[in-house]
Amino acid sequence: MPRNTTLGKIEKDLERLTTQGQSKLLERLAHQLRTKRRTMKKELNWSKLYGLGKGLWKEQDAQEYVNRVREDRI
Repeated sequence: MPRNTTLGKIEKDLERLTTQGQSKLLERLAHQLRTKRRTMKKELNWSKLYGLGKGLWKEQDAQEYVNRVREDRI
């Protein structure tokens, strides 16, 4: 089932809920999002990014790179 169709069905079902039901659903969704956000933050490991940029810059000197990029803008 395409995502848009699923979202449309959920919206229709939501309209059928009472205000109290909608509030409960909102609380559950907010809790779920907060939990996922905390989990995502824990999964970030910046040390895994070390060395990923190696080879992207041909220049050994940072100033040479900056100078070349500035020249390309002109």
